[in-house]
Amino acid sequence: MTENKITYSTFETEHRVRPDDIDLFQHVHSSRYIDYVLAARYEQMEQHYGMAMEKFLERGFGWVVSSVQMNYKRPLNLGDYFLVRTGINNITERVCRVAFTINNKVTGKLCCDGWFDYVMIDLKTGRGARIPEDVIEHYSV
Repeated sequence: MTENKITYSTFETEHRVRPDDIDLFQHVHSSRYIDYVLAARYEQMEQHYGMAMEKFLERGFGWVVSSVQMNYKRPLNLGDYFLVRTGINNITERVCRVAFTINNKVTGKLCCDGWFDYVMIDLKTGRGARIPEDVIEHYSV
């Protein structure tokens, strides 16, 4: 991805580990970390950016994950409260990279970090679409 010089905001969402998040090793299953980031982004799009996913759908657009990098540091366990921090790292005409961290709220220790690449799609064709300039501007907070 081509680097840009814009600095983007980081937002935080709190969640708690539920019983259905736990795997047979008695800690959060790795796939749930993806769910945590997706849930946090969904909330943050509306609460912090003022442009919820529904606004994209109304315009005939959607976002799909094209790549993910996750680095597991330490486990989360049943009942743990944790903070998901996300922020746009970079936006090009076709890809939005969102960096994230997941920290245990009580200990403050990093449990997982990484990034997601999101591609905008045209819902009519199901194909990748250019990210409209007004969206890039709107998300440059």
